[in-house]
Amino acid sequence: MASIFSRIISGEIPSWKIAENERFLAFLDVFPLVEGHVLVVPKAEVDKIFDNADDVLAEWLVFAKPVARAIESAFDCKRCGISVIGLEVPHAHMHLVPINSADDLNFTRPKLSVSNERMAEIQQKILDKL
Repeated sequence: MASIFSRIISGEIPSWKIAENERFLAFLDVFPLVEGHVLVVPKAEVDKIFDNADDVLAEWLVFAKPVARAIESAFDCKRCGISVIGLEVPHAHMHLVPINSADDLNFTRPKLSVSNERMAEIQQKILDKL
């Protein structure tokens, strides 16, 4: 059975796309820790990050780099944090999160509920910086 991320990649489930190429997709997390929280996934469904080939791992970070810079420019934060947990969805993914402290990457905290209108504003805010 396809993961939710594979269903997003195929277009079966809509997403708030930030960037895409033939191997990767970046989109807003619909249950973000903070506004500007982006997920970056390889299009190939592989469960664990380190089960990906070396070239995929390298290209993944290069793909994420301009997205992270756009997040840093779009939001009032000290930097864009990166986290790879991989327990929620059996499809390797990284979280890019605007942070001001290490606690901003605490995934045990309650997630935000963001309206579609606000998601569109957040998406545009990041796209404007890409």
